[in-house]
Amino acid sequence: MNTLLPPSNMPPLAPLDAREQSLSLPPQRAAQVQTPRVNGWRAATFWPAIIGTSLLVYGLYGWLSQGGMSGMEWALLSMIGATFIWVALSVSTVGVAITGLLAREQSVVRPAREVPGIDVALLVPVYNEVPQNVFGNAAAMLQELAMRNGQHRYTLFVLSDTRDDTIAALEWQAYQDLAARAPVGFAVHYRRRAMNTDKKVGNIAEWTRGWGAAYEAMLVLDADSLMTGRAIERLASELSLDPQAGLIQSFPMLIGAQTVFARLQQFSNIAYGWLLAEGLATWARSEGNYWGHNAIIRTRAFADSAMLPHLRGRGGRDELILSHDFVEAGLLRRAGWGVRFLPRVTGSFEETPATLIDYVIRDRRWCRGNLQHLKLLGTKGLHPVSRFHMFHGAIAYLMSPAWFFLLVIWALLGKDAETNVIRYFNEANPLFPDWPPAMSHIDSAVFLVIMYAMLLTPKIAGAGIIACTPRAARVFGGVGPFLGSFIVEVALSIAYAPIMMIQQTKAVYRALSSSSEAWAPQSREARRHSWTTLIKFHWVEMALGLLLLSGLVAGLVSLWLVLIVASLVLAVPLSALSGVEISPRAPATFRLDSPYTLREPAIVQRATRERARLTLVLEAKQLNAD
Repeated sequence: MNTLLPPSNMPPLAPLDAREQSLSLPPQRAAQVQTPRVNGWRAATFWPAIIGTSLLVYGLYGWLSQGGMSGMEWALLSMIGATFIWVALSVSTVGVAITGLLAREQSVVRPAREVPGIDVALLVPVYNEVPQNVFGNAAAMLQELAMRNGQHRYTLFVLSDTRDDTIAALEWQAYQDLAARAPVGFAVHYRRRAMNTDKKVGNIAEWTRGWGAAYEAMLVLDADSLMTGRAIERLASELSLDPQAGLIQSFPMLIGAQTVFARLQQFSNIAYGWLLAEGLATWARSEGNYWGHNAIIRTRAFADSAMLPHLRGRGGRDELILSHDFVEAGLLRRAGWGVRFLPRVTGSFEETPATLIDYVIRDRRWCRGNLQHLKLLGTKGLHPVSRFHMFHGAIAYLMSPAWFFLLVIWALLGKDAETNVIRYFNEANPLFPDWPPAMSHIDSAVFLVIMYAMLLTPKIAGAGIIACTPRAARVFGGVGPFLGSFIVEVALSIAYAPIMMIQQTKAVYRALSSSSEAWAPQSREARRHSWTTLIKFHWVEMALGLLLLSGLVAGLVSLWLVLIVASLVLAVPLSALSGVEISPRAPATFRLDSPYTLREPAIVQRATRERARLTLVLEAKQLNAD
């Protein structure tokens, strides 16, 4: 026996042929999935956004072209159109969601006795995570499934890519504890790869090729994922009943938020996210998307049609597809499998970064992966909606440089014709046409108000529905505390938005100018960053903010930019605030309470107990070893 191999405990091999897909050749199987009554919903989503944006751009063109169109004016008009259409699209998505709810579209739930049981592998890929948290969550999920005594059969696999030997040793001890305590009828397995080839993509691919034939479905979880037994059973039953479904994605809700920034994300996710999710599910139907976790996948469909190749990167080197989930969903759909999104499946949870810095660090990896999707838009055979998902993922990051461009233009416009820097340089150089005199700070402020109104519409709609529904308001602590928290959330979101604009602009630059991004585990614990770290991380925002502030003081920059300037100047203290833990004794308005902070779900309580118990077990073993 080779003692150098990492310890593992896996079942007998059940090989499954899994071929890498060609992105330049069409799929073998033509798409056959039927999506009845979907074209009307899509028209109701996209056409209002397109028409609204066209009218805005046409009106601005008539305004700007009074003195002839310069290159700068064409660029400005293009940026306005490119940013506004995505804002308008989110508004129309909310409109579709509300219309669907008013139409009382109900999801069909079949009795358990009518659902054929299937074998499901629960896959938990990990990389240098806290073992007691991973295995504590796994123990809680197995216990819930055992209590439900459902018709499906489950096997848990912890697939480790951990490189730290100390953490790996704790993983093995935690695995042994979980295997010994697992409910009867639930097998638990562990494998640590000697080489973490292709990261998570390679980890799942190796499991699929080695053991996939024994399981009809695999439910892919993240290290911080937590799902109730009911939610897992619901996904398994939906896949069992729908032979055309290749992947079914749940809507993970955020839990465990203790800091200001995490609670901000959690409140937004629960209060407004459901409305956007409902709209997406309504118009996407079988052309949904995959978010990489808390989703169930038909194993053979995945093996046959979604195994990813490498791309050719800089210098002709092989390049791993980073944001693999969007691409895997697109490949499943192009092979004829439905990709569904079920936002009404409750009990699907995940955690969120505790501080602004931790969020930005994670966001850099996502930015690089999503921009990579632009190279994949030409993949043969993709459904148009799948191409839209990938394009939209890239645009979500490219919007920040576009907003930054608009900010720069706005600052250069000044307060009036006398302080208009663009006009000054145009007059100094007769080769450039004048900036239109009609472009005043009052007119541009109107555009700002319109943009903010559109950006806030999804939040206002979600908050309005909750506030007007007594039962919904009660789970947020009542109408008063909810509306107070809503105001605080909106204010903090506006404060953090300019900082995120600069950070995402930097992320886009890093992605386009460098070939790699460090792969590190997500920080899931609340921690305070030093002032030195904060200043080094946010110096660009501070410098830009101080530059704009000097323009405000000198009377050169429009006062309508004061909120943006304040956010940038205060980037460091705002970032420090993001990591402050919220006290349970704080006023209700400032706690940003949601249903999961006021009444912690039973599965979360169970996982917390299991984490604490396992921590004591591992500490005792460490003491005995010493």
